[in-house]
Amino acid sequence: MRVHYRQQNVPSIIGVYSDQPDPTLIMIIQTLQAHTKDLGEGFEVRRLLPAAARRTIGPFIFFDHMGPVRFAPGKAVDVRPHPHIGLATVTYLFEGALMHRDSLGFVQRITPGDVNWMTAGHGIVHSERSPDDERASARGLHGIQVWIALPQADEQTEPSFTHHPKASLPRVALPGAELRLIAGSGWGQRAPVQTFSPMFYAAVAATGATRFELPAEYAERAIYVVDGDVSVAGTAVAPRTVAVFEPGTAVTVTTSGTARIMAFGGAPLDGERHISWNFVASRRELIDAARTRWCEQRFPAVPGETEFIPLPEQ
Repeated sequence: MRVHYRQQNVPSIIGVYSDQPDPTLIMIIQTLQAHTKDLGEGFEVRRLLPAAARRTIGPFIFFDHMGPVRFAPGKAVDVRPHPHIGLATVTYLFEGALMHRDSLGFVQRITPGDVNWMTAGHGIVHSERSPDDERASARGLHGIQVWIALPQADEQTEPSFTHHPKASLPRVALPGAELRLIAGSGWGQRAPVQTFSPMFYAAVAATGATRFELPAEYAERAIYVVDGDVSVAGTAVAPRTVAVFEPGTAVTVTTSGTARIMAFGGAPLDGERHISWNFVASRRELIDAARTRWCEQRFPAVPGETEFIPLPEQ
């Protein structure tokens, strides 16, 4: 799912600094506040990455918080077929369902807690729509969508799609909380999805006061607070905020009650990435070639789909 913003609407980043360094503050080196876009019917999407002053955290190059929203009967999400290159997409839902269809022929219902990892490589097309069997009913939708930039050696790899149900994901039981590892490795666990670079991505659901540490082995680490009362070393991290942490520091995240947190990061990318519409690449000419291919309709089609999203103006 892709929402288009003009450059001047890219969210700003506020550094947390002090003239007299305070150990409770120094580990949070940046915070990101989302820019919100209303897509209609009360459906809001909050963009955290990319940002003007920070485009990536580890391999994460795109981070959107969708909803929560309640759809009236007859209302639906209909993201028509659109292309990607140079990245992998992950849609992680808290509530509701979406139907994924792609040019490889995969048709997969996305439900809360499942991992659906789509590797675009040199080119894939997909659509995301509300399931037909739910459209006549009132229902909710709430989740996170991220893009993972592929290493330069893999950005032209063959496209692929894998589905991992919630029950197959590693689970870490914490006092008053549960951590599920969505992708990568951390907390002594490894998720089943094949990744292309060192990374971690986890969802933490707290039902009471709890605490957990972020993996120390990654150079770039962050949390996104979906909701709840969350703090790090005595510094509150507000809901709908990303906090980015100092490399090499021990980071302990605490909650005082019910909360939802996404923890993510990894090794820095192996060079600059260009982003244009749904395309990510290390070289501008790869994006230009993809734009031309889409304009000329030379990407593969999604079986059963006749619509598509035209290439937007530069």
